[in-house]
Amino acid sequence: MRRDFEAPGRSPVFARQAAVATSHPLATSAALEVLQSGGNAVDAAIAASAVQAVVEPQMTGIGGDCFAIVTEPDGRMAGFNGSGGAPKALNPELLAEKGVDELTPTSPHSVTVPGAVRAWETLLKAHGTRDFKTLFKRAIEYAESGFPVAPRVQHDWAENVARLNTTPATKAAYLPGGEAPVVGQIVKFPQLAETLKAIGSGGADAFYTGPVAEDIVSALKGLGGVMTKEDLAACHTTAVSPIMRDYRGYTIAELPPNGQGVIALVILGILERFDLASLDPLGPERLHLEMEAARIAYGVRDKFVTDPGYMDICHSGLIDEAYIDKLAAMIHPHQKLAEIPGTSLAPQTDTIYLTVVDKDGLSISFINSIFNAFGSGILAPQSGVLLHNRGAVFKSKPGHANTIAGGKRPMHTIIPAMGLKDGAPWLSFGVMGGHYQACGHAHLITNIVDYGMDVQMAIDFPRMFFDLNTHALEAEKMIPQSTVDGLISKGHEVKRAAGAIGGSQAIMIDRAKKLLIAGSDPRKDGHAAGY
Repeated sequence: MRRDFEAPGRSPVFARQAAVATSHPLATSAALEVLQSGGNAVDAAIAASAVQAVVEPQMTGIGGDCFAIVTEPDGRMAGFNGSGGAPKALNPELLAEKGVDELTPTSPHSVTVPGAVRAWETLLKAHGTRDFKTLFKRAIEYAESGFPVAPRVQHDWAENVARLNTTPATKAAYLPGGEAPVVGQIVKFPQLAETLKAIGSGGADAFYTGPVAEDIVSALKGLGGVMTKEDLAACHTTAVSPIMRDYRGYTIAELPPNGQGVIALVILGILERFDLASLDPLGPERLHLEMEAARIAYGVRDKFVTDPGYMDICHSGLIDEAYIDKLAAMIHPHQKLAEIPGTSLAPQTDTIYLTVVDKDGLSISFINSIFNAFGSGILAPQSGVLLHNRGAVFKSKPGHANTIAGGKRPMHTIIPAMGLKDGAPWLSFGVMGGHYQACGHAHLITNIVDYGMDVQMAIDFPRMFFDLNTHALEAEKMIPQSTVDGLISKGHEVKRAAGAIGGSQAIMIDRAKKLLIAGSDPRKDGHAAGY
């Protein structure tokens, strides 16, 4: 296995009883605290996510959406779709009347009903052992008394000052003194602390009805939005069955649409038709195949994947072996395909992913997001709820799979995943990075299965993606120039990515050795721990 890239030098975490991997040390600490006090994996995940909603406001929050897969030790899985729909009144005709041609990231019409809090409650009722009041302890403490801004968080904060000037309320809360906070500065969100306390006492209804809901509706209405209290009150989490496909002896499980998880399975299906293990994992031949498979699969995504109530085909048809054979046959091993269906989806999004496995073998693969950095930039001022902008992926004109409609859920990029071996849990994993996530799932799995990497090396290994508009490839700085030159010789346009492409957390379950092996992404300040 080649290691001649600028590896971060982090080792995986080995544990015997429980393990946690999140994108922030304070969230990992909160999850461990819950586990060591007798809580289970689901309890720990909710506690960690609540902390991240405070200390990583650029990535996640209670104004976003959530998806999760919970897996029992015997391999039984339950999926949860905690995404909200568009306001009932919103449709292409109304947008046309308002002169809206495009759902921009800071538009009030890009705000769909936030589904995260309802999903958290649903998860706890189905699989948890603790209540919100107990699990929100650390999140409330950080919001009320303050938390030190971490370096990665500060970097993102400073890059998004323009977004944080969207409304006076947002500016007041997130730009103290008119500037982004510096590393180590103590930041407080007192209004958010009070909202978390209200949810702790009154459950999810305290978010979707009453003063918090009124504050959200008022903030959006003041900017021309049409969300109502009835839209919020109707929010529900959907229980779904994960969709599965085998990859070289391992079963990979993803959630069905409206998420893009099925596209990760399509990419893996295409790549399974090629002998990846014979190729240099960091060479142009392997990355050419991966990028071509991704470009084809994302063309499929943009044509078909949306709210399942609006899909023209059943998602199972997208992983039909004959269909994948047809897609794989499109790839030329030495030449870039000239034409693949394009997309106009926005390429940059922000998300947190975390995973927990507890002492009883219960595992959760969990993802929560406000989509773009700091979401829509619209803050409900009295409740401190920063609202996501997931609706920005909708099309404002008729005729597209993701044309906006009242109550419709948008196509979602955030996708938790689970791997099984011989029917038992093997790998709980997920990738951050918006549209990259489906490609990132395939990259992580092939790193482990085809190249024998341990979980941390598979996360650290250099990544590549493509611009969704131009299809030019973007290469992380750790990819050798010789590989870039090889890709150019195959017809690709290649440019260096400005920073990390996505991020990942994963926990491998080694049943033979009775070990948990956790990895986290140093490029995203990830932090894994166990005991």
